Amino acid sequence: MMFDTVIRAGSVLDGSGRTAYPADIGIAGGKVTAVGGLAAARGRREIDARGRLVAPGFVDAHVHADARILDADVQLAALRQGITTMILGQDGLSFAPADAETLDWVGSYFAGVNGRHRTLEVPANGRVGVARLLATYRGSTALNTAYLAPHGTIRRLVMGGRDYRASGAETARMRDLVGGALADGAIGLSSGLGYLPGRYADAAELTELCKPLAARGLPYVTHMRGYEERAGIGMAEAVAIGCGAGVPVHISHYHGPARSLIALLGQARANRADVSFDSYPYLKGASVLTAVLPEWLPSGDPERLCDVLSDSRIRHRLTVEMGPDRSARVTLAHIPEARFSWAEGLTLPCAAERAGLTVGELCAELLIATRAETAMVFDYPATTTIDDMRALAADSAHVGGSDGIYIGGRPHPRGYGAFARFLRGQVREWGDWSWADAIAHLSTRPAERFRLPQRGRLAPGYAADVIVIDPNTVADRAEYHNPRELAVGIDDVLVAGIPVLRAGALTGATPGSPLCPN
Repeated sequence: MMFDTVIRAGSVLDGSGRTAYPADIGIAGGKVTAVGGLAAARGRREIDARGRLVAPGFVDAHVHADARILDADVQLAALRQGITTMILGQDGLSFAPADAETLDWVGSYFAGVNGRHRTLEVPANGRVGVARLLATYRGSTALNTAYLAPHGTIRRLVMGGRDYRASGAETARMRDLVGGALADGAIGLSSGLGYLPGRYADAAELTELCKPLAARGLPYVTHMRGYEERAGIGMAEAVAIGCGAGVPVHISHYHGPARSLIALLGQARANRADVSFDSYPYLKGASVLTAVLPEWLPSGDPERLCDVLSDSRIRHRLTVEMGPDRSARVTLAHIPEARFSWAEGLTLPCAAERAGLTVGELCAELLIATRAETAMVFDYPATTTIDDMRALAADSAHVGGSDGIYIGGRPHPRGYGAFARFLRGQVREWGDWSWADAIAHLSTRPAERFRLPQRGRLAPGYAADVIVIDPNTVADRAEYHNPRELAVGIDDVLVAGIPVLRAGALTGATPGSPLCPN
């Protein structure tokens, strides 16, 4: 037998839940075509996997690489962790569907998270559809992509930034846009209820917009209205939306005290809700700096925000309301203005002291100078511990998500290390997961949850997205002081049967494609 590629003598974790077993993998035409003893077979290329594990590529269930996935350094960071598919369109904010004004607004408001897409242009008909956005990912990246229709972008397109309940006609227009996004290949609907304009939507609106998902069995994915001590409020709303529309619910970056959060999952299941969630193995989060501003400030309108922040009285009020405890939890991660770049990596109080300003004055100066693009890393409350993170990651509804942001001089390290950190911590150091469990959490389960075709398994007929793991050395290296250090222990990766990582380096191949629901 002749194959395009044979991966020889590895220990195969096939995604079925079975423990690793010795086998060769034969690949042809971009698919796995044989798993077993292939001593008599030949491959046009062969990979020696002796002493290593061979597994299906990982799915990053929550990541903000909507623009940056086109960059080689981001692709390398993901592949070195074994990630072969990224799910984009998170938190209700991304690039399609959108007209020119909406695209400009999203590019400004969320630039510190998603970046600005460098090749996407508004066509002559005045609107960027999901199919057009997905086309920018086809053949231009080493990674596969999947896309969630973003509620906030859709609401902005229909209603602008207005703070009121959607009318019946506006809801119908938004529902039609969701249906169009699904027809174009979106794999679900995302919301960001801590951001604008998603914050203005109520459960009735979101329930109606989720109804097009029901016939396809696709999930509603939500950055809830509340986390930590407000997680109960957020979960209750998410469950009501999912049950009202008859769709599965997926909670983004679920974090907080595990005992109460696991109890909320139990209550949701008791109410017959189909709930899953993603989390990452860190005790800090990251977002745009506007996310920590008081809600009375016009955070969703960068121009108006900058005007308001010019007022000294507003700056004083902001200093008081931020408070020393709250502001000390914020570390500046991305400041796209040369005269303030020295502050990246400093906490707000430290940077303010060095600048000779109050916290409110510094926030105002940064946001005005960057047109509100400044981004941050922030500490979780002390009530959330590493034990809470471990307990949540052990839940049967958990899948891995990095929540990776690749913008700024001092980004959160999770985009460069989350999945390798899972393998180092949950498997090798703590023993919370077996290696078979790791594949379930990071590959098989998210592929099934988001209905990614022919992913999450190594079996004949499945796509040959394959990673080779050294179980003894795989680890993250990125930390807060050096957030772009690449992970180690995964040096060979194939996407659609094409080697994209060889000996730890990019091959230059870009076989990645958008994945539509099966």
